Amino acid sequence: MKKIITNAMSVDVEDYFQVSALSSKFPQKSWGSQQLRVEIGTHKLLNLFEHHNIKGTFFALGWIAEKCPGLIKAIIDGGHELACHGNLHQRVTDLNKQQFAEDLYRAKSTLEQLSGAGIIGYRAPSFSINETNLWAFDVMKELGIEYSSSTYPIKHDHYGVPDWPRGPYQVLDGLIEIPLTTMVKFGRSFPIAGGGYFRLLPYALSRWALRSFHEKEQRSSVFYVHPWELDEYQPVVQDIGLKTRFRHYVNLHKVEPRLSRLLSDFNWSTMKDVYLNDPKLD
Repeated sequence: MKKIITNAMSVDVEDYFQVSALSSKFPQKSWGSQQLRVEIGTHKLLNLFEHHNIKGTFFALGWIAEKCPGLIKAIIDGGHELACHGNLHQRVTDLNKQQFAEDLYRAKSTLEQLSGAGIIGYRAPSFSINETNLWAFDVMKELGIEYSSSTYPIKHDHYGVPDWPRGPYQVLDGLIEIPLTTMVKFGRSFPIAGGGYFRLLPYALSRWALRSFHEKEQRSSVFYVHPWELDEYQPVVQDIGLKTRFRHYVNLHKVEPRLSRLLSDFNWSTMKDVYLNDPKLD
């Protein structure tokens, strides 16, 4: 009998102007003057998840929670898991230990106060935990985080720890790290966890990659998406590089129907339910 594998569906709840690649165009001091559009994509995701009867994990920014408390309520009312994405979408590599602790504490406190739920999951902006800031795990544990999904074991120009473990593993007693999913081909790890790769490449390739991963490794995968990826009418930022423009805007109109197919083709649940109940640690 073929094993049924349940994967973890996750959402990084941030607005289009908070993307790291656009940070030079939208410094944090300018965020208050930008048009908030995060609710558009997030409600599309909530509707999609409800239609397919799945629950996901929403890694929300504390800043977004403060501006859109109704969105946090909608996530909780939908029966989804709420987790933390930091407060101001700052890369952990740009912070020292104290600054990181303050950022995480504020975001976690805000999310818990607005939701009434305990926050046990964290994802670093831009997967920005590496060998230079291992102290971040100590801070997470001190603040009650039980799992992190903050590393991507690939080589990328903005992030990546290609030599780190590909599967979930215990970092500290009571804290596990759940890397974004990759598949190994030709002796190299390739990203198959969503994000820009899901949007830019044909859906058939994503489906094949995930099925191949399941057949070979017989374990769950992590997928992630952003609300702005379902907002094809978001403002177009001018005077940015061709690579950034390509990565951010191409195929936005295809994400929603592709995601609907993905939700139908595979089984999904929250990070907590998939990995804390049966983690199968490396």
